[in-house]
Amino acid sequence: MNENFVDYVKIFIRSGKGGAGSAHLRREKYVPKGGPDGGDGGRGGHVIVRGNEQLWTLLHLKYTKHIHAPDGTSGSSAEKKGADGEDRIIEVPLGTVARRAETGEILFEILHHGQEEIIARGGRGGLGNVHFKSPTNQTPRYAQPGEPGEEGWFILELKILADVGLVGFPNAGKSTLLSVISAAKPKIADYPFTTLVPNLGMVSYRDFKSFVVADIPGIIEGAAEGRGLGLRFLRHIERNSMLLFLVPITSENIINEYQILLNELKKYNPELLYKKRVLAITKCDLADNETIASKKKELPPIPTVFISSVAQTGLDELKDILWQELNN
Repeated sequence: MNENFVDYVKIFIRSGKGGAGSAHLRREKYVPKGGPDGGDGGRGGHVIVRGNEQLWTLLHLKYTKHIHAPDGTSGSSAEKKGADGEDRIIEVPLGTVARRAETGEILFEILHHGQEEIIARGGRGGLGNVHFKSPTNQTPRYAQPGEPGEEGWFILELKILADVGLVGFPNAGKSTLLSVISAAKPKIADYPFTTLVPNLGMVSYRDFKSFVVADIPGIIEGAAEGRGLGLRFLRHIERNSMLLFLVPITSENIINEYQILLNELKKYNPELLYKKRVLAITKCDLADNETIASKKKELPPIPTVFISSVAQTGLDELKDILWQELNN
């Protein structure tokens, strides 16, 4: 398994607490009764999550269990404000969702490069005694303490952003297809679950256009209940704007297999059924023309193309259909 692909981390995060306000009274040689001149405390550092399009995994956070932002410093005499605590920035790939670990509540999603969200806000600095001076209290000897920061366990979870998600049983030919239509180099072998992490491939199209295809590990019946590798990967499909179903020509019943795949998606998240769908019948190099002709009679009512990744037939037609559907 590719150890470098990490799509889930749990981190304890604490923002800085605010500095205390100062209760200083002015003491000068010729001013025996100087008034209050205590400055405000500085705010505690925020912890901020920022999108970075150069990242594609949460691997750099895998061994980071705690992230703390520094506290603000206290105010001082002569109405000097304390320094703010420095903000801590956590860089994440686009498609990262932040949640509270205890409740599972989603706080925000990072979808754009440079997008910044505060995950834990620094405490405000306390007010100095200058603010508490009044006609009846000319020399207040008190000031506010700083506010505490926020702390808790948070989950950062990556959902891959791709245009087309490949959906099929293990061994339907997803990795092979990705390797021939893009520059991706997924691990390929003829046994189920070769793909243990989602592979992303950039597919070049006519006139320098391109789109991104994600090979999601094979769904098996029962994936939505968490069998196999199901659930962890189904979440990546949620982001794809279109689904490309792959069913091999050697399948007993193409419509049946397509229905089972649809059912898995529906059980996991019914909204997935609203995505556009295209069907590719794979491994057509293993069938003669007669078999292909008979299979053409048993197809679901969605755009369908017969391909062979090995013989590299039907691939241009497939790219054309995907491009049309993506840009419709």
